[in-house]
Amino acid sequence: MHQSIQEHALSKVPEVTLVFWIIKIAATTLGETGGDSVTMTLNWGYLTGTLLFFGVLVLLVAAQILARKFHPFLYWATIVASTTFGTTMADFADRSLGIGYTGGASLLFCCLMLVLALWYRSEGTISVNTVSTPRVEAFYWAAITFSQTLGTALGDWIADTGGLGYEGGALVFAAGLVVLAALYFWTNVSRVWLFWAAFILTRPLGATVGDFLDKPVSHGGLALSRPLASAAIAVFIVLCVALLPQRAGRHPGEATT
Repeated sequence: MHQSIQEHALSKVPEVTLVFWIIKIAATTLGETGGDSVTMTLNWGYLTGTLLFFGVLVLLVAAQILARKFHPFLYWATIVASTTFGTTMADFADRSLGIGYTGGASLLFCCLMLVLALWYRSEGTISVNTVSTPRVEAFYWAAITFSQTLGTALGDWIADTGGLGYEGGALVFAAGLVVLAALYFWTNVSRVWLFWAAFILTRPLGATVGDFLDKPVSHGGLALSRPLASAAIAVFIVLCVALLPQRAGRHPGEATT
């Protein structure tokens, strides 16, 4: 019993509920508009933006690992940092490296699969319920970051290379999430794999929504101000974190009911 309580107290990631997914999608949208604000609106460029947000991400991940318990604002700030870095990194890979959306998405998919494979080989599982040690947290945040980056590349690939535009891309990824929800409620498909599939798909959904908000009308967007859109989404996230209940996820050894 004592061990169960102690492990639960060490949990620093939230329980996966509807609230989690609402904030996650908003955070991915903020990552898209926030990243574009720095690289495009401020014209700092993809490399500078990538280095800037990578530095912020490293600091927040370190704070998250050093924290003794789950802090909702710290956790979601780290998620926002990972999705913003993912936006600038994907854009840098797709455009500045000259490998295109298909090449960028393929490269990032391989990186994510490698991280998950190394995590599984080390721990025997990639369940978020096992994020209880610094080593597993490092795997967790690496997987989170690559999934965010992959999501950006997938969103751009579907919208541009796939020819569906931002609205069409959002519909495709939303439909994919509906399929995953159906699998969750009506099948016995692994909850671990469903989580990671949903985590990956919510990123391009947020990315396409963010692109739809801030891209020019000629490119299928609404041409809204990126900084203003980012500020509005940030306020929404802060209100959700402050007002909607969240608790740390369950850890191994905790009694189930």
